[in-house]
Amino acid sequence: MANPIKTPEQLLAYRPLKDLLATKSKALHSVRPADSVLAALQLMADHGIGFLVVLEGDRLVGVLSERDYARKVILQNKSSKDTPVREIMTDKVVTVALEHTIPQCMALMHAHGFRHLPVMDGDTVIGVLSIRDLLKATIEHHERLIRELETERMTILNPNVSSY
Repeated sequence: MANPIKTPEQLLAYRPLKDLLATKSKALHSVRPADSVLAALQLMADHGIGFLVVLEGDRLVGVLSERDYARKVILQNKSSKDTPVREIMTDKVVTVALEHTIPQCMALMHAHGFRHLPVMDGDTVIGVLSIRDLLKATIEHHERLIRELETERMTILNPNVSSY
């Protein structure tokens, strides 16, 4: 039996953020505001990442990126060992909830000029999306969309053939 024709909403829908986060590692790498920048950098190096959330208990109070380090420690001739994360972290954090869409996340990243976006479930950070995650999801979405449109086109042009 041929696949039923989908509505435009069904065809154009992106994967939910929950599904996108499910494909990522469950580990959430974080530091505390009082931790040294050196400890934060070591954590980044150990895990091959360039971004950390800064938590006080379970509460998100900031984020720290390699860019923060380069601009606020190295260029200001500070010591990584003696500088606490709170002095260089970004404390005005833009976050998203699971209800946000991939295009909305990409628009936020573009508008604010950052490459990582914490995802919240209420007051809890449940993951971080990178621009790479969103680009990969967008490419997969467009590939799926093209396949489905090609299948639909072939079904319309060849109604006697059940499926491709």
